[in-house]
Amino acid sequence: MTSETLVERYLERIDAYDRDGPVLNSIVTVNDHATDRASELDEAFDQSGTFVGPLHGIPVLVKDHIETTDVVTTFGSEAFDEYTPETESDVTRRLRDAGAIILAKTNMPDWATSWFGFSSVAGRTKNPYDPDRDPGGSSSGTGAAVAANLGAVGIGTDCGGSIRVPASFDNLVGFRVTPGLISRSGMSPLVSQQDTAGPMTRTVRDTARLLDVLVGYDEHDELTGRTELRWNAESYTNYLGADGMTGARIGVLRDGFGDEENPDAAPVNRVIEDALTAIRNCGATLVDPVELPRLNQYLEETMLYILQSKRDLDRFLADRKTPVEGVDELYERGQYHDLLDLFEGFAEDGPDDLTDHVEYWKRRNAQQRFQEAILNVFAKHDLDAIVYPDVQVLPPTENEIRDGKYDTMTFATNTIIASQSLCSAVSVPAGVTNDGLPVGLEILGKPFDEPTLLELASAFEHVTDHRRPPETTPPLSE
Repeated sequence: MTSETLVERYLERIDAYDRDGPVLNSIVTVNDHATDRASELDEAFDQSGTFVGPLHGIPVLVKDHIETTDVVTTFGSEAFDEYTPETESDVTRRLRDAGAIILAKTNMPDWATSWFGFSSVAGRTKNPYDPDRDPGGSSSGTGAAVAANLGAVGIGTDCGGSIRVPASFDNLVGFRVTPGLISRSGMSPLVSQQDTAGPMTRTVRDTARLLDVLVGYDEHDELTGRTELRWNAESYTNYLGADGMTGARIGVLRDGFGDEENPDAAPVNRVIEDALTAIRNCGATLVDPVELPRLNQYLEETMLYILQSKRDLDRFLADRKTPVEGVDELYERGQYHDLLDLFEGFAEDGPDDLTDHVEYWKRRNAQQRFQEAILNVFAKHDLDAIVYPDVQVLPPTENEIRDGKYDTMTFATNTIIASQSLCSAVSVPAGVTNDGLPVGLEILGKPFDEPTLLELASAFEHVTDHRRPPETTPPLSE
């Protein structure tokens, strides 16, 4: 199959399932140049017999707050529905240099400010496993589209869990690297030191292939100097295999499980219990339970979204020729989706300057102390990883979100543990409930220990094979 044919087939699926059929509404903008680029790559291969790079001809879906100079970048905001950036993000530059084709930009809540898939520019994205339910956010469009096979692989971004929540709800592998391994340049911020892009894929192997391309130093992002701390620079695909859990010691964070009396949490707990049995059958030793000291207090003390997000986003916009000057203007104009309580929170209460803001610096320091507390648990129990459900409850329905049962500021997600301690983590499909709803298992790793996470995730995937395509988007007839 040629790359051009592959692109055309994915475009057919987008028409059939995103614009028609279940109308997933996961794609904001299709790249008009995708087919031409595929044709160029096919011609180059015909002439040379070699690939441009390791992702030659592969159609990739990219979250729509990662800037692309040839495709409109909306950041999920109606105010930016015609905005085309002047510079390319490092993430998409690396993808293109590796031979990938940016197939489309995917929907997201305005400025990545929600766990749920509602944006002012494109409306609501649906979960392909149950269109009445949410696909998770903020990488909602990437999660739904990759799950529905509207592209080969996807790129999301993760501040508090925006890769791993939709990975959990959409039966995907979602990887959060240690911040600094993947450049943030050309990506709108939420809490800059927590932000990172990352893979959202249907297999662990595809995640490793993307990490090989995405991880690296970028002179435009000083945080990527941390790439010097990678303990092994081999290909991430070297850490894949069936026996990665043999002899591993895995801690179980029972404090991350939902209340068994909660009907939205009990089905999640049952799936995770089965996953723990599978881990044990893989040859791992479960240390059950382990406790993270002062967990709830640390999560409160390290939360920076209200304090920091307005400052970070204003700085980002000030560096660009954009339709608005900053958060205040977006808020005053009402140019954001009305369900975005987090955006309203920092627009109303976020300070403009944090230089002498004592509470801000206390919280920054608390993030380091939180990481140290987690590492002490690793050391005390000689652990390779800690596991728990990504999210304590089932994917919410549209009505539950609209009626206020769930909102971003209080949602029961565990993904903030890794984010606010600046650790690495991966979500893998743990299984499905009796109603066919996906549940994700989060594997928490130490900073810069991505290889161990890949070993564990690959072994779990090999034994369980929980990935199943959604019934709402079957193969198209030839």
